Amino acid sequence: MSIAVFPGSFDPITVGHVDIINRAVPLFEKIIIGIGNNIEKHYMFPVETRKEWIKKTFAGNSKIEVITYDGLTINFCKLNKAAYIIRGLRNSNDFEFEQAIAQMNKSMAHDIETVFIPCDPKFTAVASSIVRDIIRNQGDVSIFVPAAVKF
Repeated sequence: MSIAVFPGSFDPITVGHVDIINRAVPLFEKIIIGIGNNIEKHYMFPVETRKEWIKKTFAGNSKIEVITYDGLTINFCKLNKAAYIIRGLRNSNDFEFEQAIAQMNKSMAHDIETVFIPCDPKFTAVASSIVRDIIRNQGDVSIFVPAAVKF
């Protein structure tokens, strides 16, 4: 079975994330959306809220599972028998950052491949950090997040 992990904090999940996941679904038998806990980050939304938003967004899709995890993504992949890591790319800066991580992961686990999926051009500017800033300033983010994301 081809299993892929799409890791992230999803604070909150955006339409860009949804686009990448929907485009990855035909490529794998199962996709685990892994909500990672990074102790360096201060999250706006509790992990259970983020998890629920993702579950509601992909309700009815039996190929998608949502799991929270701590530690290295590569170890999470091994634990869940995932041979692939999915990463979305918005721009060349994302590529540079993600390529370095992919190379480090490859050094630690030769049997796990990173698959890069460029985002649809209409989502290039959509980032969770920008969405959080809009939320903090009482702006309307409804066009940047899936319908399941409610405040």
